[in-house]
Amino acid sequence: MTKIRRMKRIFANDGKSITLALDGYHFSSKTEEIDKTISLMPALMKSGLDAVLVTYGMAKAYADAFGRLGMLIRADASTEIFDPSVPRTMASITVEDAVRLGADGIISMTFPGADNEAESHRIASVLAKDADQWNMPFMCETLPFGYAVTNEASNDPNVIAVAARIGTEFGADIIKTRFSGRAEDRAIVNAANCPVLALGGPKTKKIEDYFTYVKHCIDMGAKGVAAGRNIIQSENPVGVVAALNVLIHQEGSVEEAYQAYRVSF
Repeated sequence: MTKIRRMKRIFANDGKSITLALDGYHFSSKTEEIDKTISLMPALMKSGLDAVLVTYGMAKAYADAFGRLGMLIRADASTEIFDPSVPRTMASITVEDAVRLGADGIISMTFPGADNEAESHRIASVLAKDADQWNMPFMCETLPFGYAVTNEASNDPNVIAVAARIGTEFGADIIKTRFSGRAEDRAIVNAANCPVLALGGPKTKKIEDYFTYVKHCIDMGAKGVAAGRNIIQSENPVGVVAALNVLIHQEGSVEEAYQAYRVSF
């Protein structure tokens, strides 16, 4: 299969994507509701879900559930699973492993500026080259100074833009990264020079605030989101995906997205 065909499995015909990140088992001990969300897959697809980001184990265990979706497999994992800051990562699978499972893409993180920068870069650069050999899209999740926002620079659009471009220069076909919520976020998309998916976003008290964040990301040029907890931990996961469909694929307003969310309860 060509890389173009695989990219079209991840992104819809409009070049945008609602991707559900289910890979939390590789980075956290707080994984409540992930398996329950997988059981909702038919309804999530009907609401507009385009792709899933999964672990190697999920790709094996839930092949039927993911069959009609674009599927990216996580190729790195935390080496300190009980530390939510994800201080170190290791390579967990190869591109060839992902090909055998029918994946449409593969993903790893890089942490520019962090203590583990060198190893995260090494993992990404190897995956990018191997992915080209197999015509497999490589998504690079570029997170300056670490997994979480820990200092002012880690949430600075200009710093995030530098990190995004590093991922592209390693050979990424897609960049996944955080957005700050500021007007300067457009620099992130411009620097990446390839499709950008906004990292899921902050956990908000009001769902409308999350939709406002997503609308901002799309307005800045993001091609969609790769969201985990804001879908998985929602009281209405199907409604969140329906709302994202309004914002991302229908280019609707926050108010229209909220109405789609409420209708799906």
